[in-house]
Amino acid sequence: MIRHADRSQSAAADRTPAAPPPNGAAVQQPHIPYNIDWIFPRLRRPNRLWHIASTGVIGLVGFFSKIVIVWLNKARVHNIDVLENALENRPKGKSLLTVSNHHSCFDDPGIWGLLDRRLLKLRNVCNKNVIRWSMAAHDICFTCKAHSLFFMYGKCIPVVRGGGVYQPAVDLCIEKLKLGDWVHVFPEGKVNMTKEDLRFKWGVGRIIYEAPDLPIIIPIWHIGMDDVLPNEPPYYLRMGKKLTYNFGNPIDLSALMERLRSSPVSEEEARKQITDRIQEEMMLLKQETERLHSEYVKS
Repeated sequence: MIRHADRSQSAAADRTPAAPPPNGAAVQQPHIPYNIDWIFPRLRRPNRLWHIASTGVIGLVGFFSKIVIVWLNKARVHNIDVLENALENRPKGKSLLTVSNHHSCFDDPGIWGLLDRRLLKLRNVCNKNVIRWSMAAHDICFTCKAHSLFFMYGKCIPVVRGGGVYQPAVDLCIEKLKLGDWVHVFPEGKVNMTKEDLRFKWGVGRIIYEAPDLPIIIPIWHIGMDDVLPNEPPYYLRMGKKLTYNFGNPIDLSALMERLRSSPVSEEEARKQITDRIQEEMMLLKQETERLHSEYVKS
């Protein structure tokens, strides 16, 4: 969904509250101007109307993203077969987690326009049963009922920036992985307009650590999305830009996870080590992508 952003449920029977921090530590919650509690039960247990509306939203947005990225701009894509193979051939019930840098409000859904590169091949990008779940900023995408419905049907989960790793959005991502779904995370936690090396947020570490089964983890680095939709006004989509997308090989955390679960480390330390490993892999992918993009621009 296009979102100009960095990046509870009322009844007890319908609501799974955010897991509390260890040792009863209090977390000061930021102000939430619009009540998002009603969204989580609908995302947790979608009804027939949700499925119908989501099919429409995902289809339209996916097709639009494909036109913008594949037809109207000049995308050079490396190793997307890694992601498409995971989408189409991973074992039933095996979850998928993708992580990427965040340079533009059009990163999601723009990146997914690359799936099924031929225009009329839409079985992944326009399929609401396949496409990712993704967290979106509550104070940008979920500010009123209409916006909330649109992003909700687009499989976006409202995350409260500054709300910490123990909040309903992170809980729901873990639940979706438990179901074998695909979840996408921007571990920088916001649109990184300066493109500095930000410390990744530990939410991704908690998602991986508490997932019942270690998901397939695919890193993605892209360059040029902020040329397609700049972060400064005027905000409109550009055409003819050279874009580079690099899909890394799956990150193998099995040895790290085994060590963390067999050694007496705190949950906080476990989240940190997992997040640090993800960031190390992403920085290597960044260097490779910068080289590929430089070669592309000069060509």
